[in-house]
Amino acid sequence: MIYDRLLRERAQAGKPVRVGMFGAGFMARGITNQILNSVPGMVLAVICNRSPERARAAYEQAGAGEVEVVESKAALEACIRDGRPAITSDPMLLCEAEGLDCLIDATGAIEYGAEISLAAIRNRKPMVSMNAELDGTVGPLIKRKADEAGVIFTGADGDQPGVQMNLYRFVVSIGLTPLVCGNIKGLQDPYRNPTTQEGFARQWGQDPYMVTSFADGTKISFEQAIVANATGMTVNKRGMIGADHRGHVDELTQAYDIDMLREKGGIVDYVVGAKPGPGVYVLATHDDPKQKHYLNLYKLGTGPLYSFYIPYHLCHFEVPLSVARVVLCQDPVIQPIAGPRVDVVATAKVDLKAGDEIDALGGYKTYGQCETYAETRAGRLLPIGIAVGCRLKRDVPKDAVLTYDDVEIPAGRLIDRLRAEQDEVFPA
Repeated sequence: MIYDRLLRERAQAGKPVRVGMFGAGFMARGITNQILNSVPGMVLAVICNRSPERARAAYEQAGAGEVEVVESKAALEACIRDGRPAITSDPMLLCEAEGLDCLIDATGAIEYGAEISLAAIRNRKPMVSMNAELDGTVGPLIKRKADEAGVIFTGADGDQPGVQMNLYRFVVSIGLTPLVCGNIKGLQDPYRNPTTQEGFARQWGQDPYMVTSFADGTKISFEQAIVANATGMTVNKRGMIGADHRGHVDELTQAYDIDMLREKGGIVDYVVGAKPGPGVYVLATHDDPKQKHYLNLYKLGTGPLYSFYIPYHLCHFEVPLSVARVVLCQDPVIQPIAGPRVDVVATAKVDLKAGDEIDALGGYKTYGQCETYAETRAGRLLPIGIAVGCRLKRDVPKDAVLTYDDVEIPAGRLIDRLRAEQDEVFPA
C-alpha cells in the first residue's frame, strides 16, 4: 500500500489532490466527512447536487467553514485556486473547470451518471464511480470511450465490486486461479419494496428505494455483473446460485462443483448469512502439488478450492483511496476488460398490467437478476437500467423477465443511445 505515503508527500508539498464530487446523499456525505477530516493530501474542492443546499449541508456536517455557491467556470476555478469549498447545481462546471484532478460519481442515477461520465471523458478528467447501476448497464462502452480519450473510468474501493477485485488481484498475484468471486449478504427477498424498508431506511438516514435495491437483489446483481465484466467470469444460471449458508465462508470450498467452475471459466455468486459478513470471498485453485502442500501447511486445506475472504467493506471510508490510486498511481480499481459478460435484467416484482410505468430501481414494480449477455441479447431481455420509466404494452406476470417487446421506451434518453451503441460495438 503506497497511497498513504504519496498523499502525505502531496500534503507536505502543499499540492493536495483536488476532487470534485457529484451527489450529496447518504454515501456522498460520508465521503465528504472522510476527505475533510481523515485524508491529508486531498481536498474536496466542490460538490455538485441538483439541490445546492444539500451540498452545503454535506460540507457543514463535515465541519467545513464558509461555502461558496458558484454558477460559472471562472468562479469555480477561483475557488479551487483559493482553497474555498464550492457548491453548484451545474455538473458541467466540474467537468470543464481547470484544477480538479479527479471526479467522483456518488449518485447512483443512471441517466445523470451517463451525462456526467461522458462529459468528464470529453474533458479528459478521470472518474471514480460509485454508480454500479450505470456501470452494470453500459460500463464496457464507457470504459472504451475513456480509453480512447486517455483517461481512467473506474469503480471504487469500499463497494463490494472493488473489494472483490482487490482480493481477486491478490489471489492471482500469488499464483492461484480464481474460480468464484462472491458477495456475502444478510438478506435477499426480491419482493421487498420501499414500504417494507421504510423503517430501516429512516433508522439509518437512507433513501427507501436505495435500501430496497439492496434487499431485493437488484444492487447485488449490478455489483456481481460488474465483477464478471472485470474478470471474464460469468453466471452459471439466471439470478446466480445465491445459497443460504449460515456457516463460515471457508465451508464454501465444498459447496461448488469444480468441474462446472472450470468449464465456465469461473462464476460470480453470492451467499446469504455466511460468516464473517458482510464481506466478500474468492475461491481459487492451484495446480502445483508443491504449492498445494504449502497451502495445506498454512491452514487453507487440501483443496481443490481454497478460500480467501475479506470480512467487511467500508464504502465511503475507502473511496478516497480510489482517487489516490487513479491520480497518483494511474491504477484503476475495477473496470470491464472487454465487452459485457453479464447483464442485469428487469423482472416483474408483482403482476404488471398494460399501461403500468416502471418505477425507480428498488421500487414496487421490478427487481434485477444477473443473466449472461448472450442470453440477454438472444431473448431481447430488458436491462433493468433501461427499464425505469418504460410503460408496459401488455400484461407481464410476477417473476417473468421483461423484454424490449413488452414496453414502450421513453424518447430522447441518453442511456438508450448508449446501450444501443454498446450492443453494436460488442456483439453477443
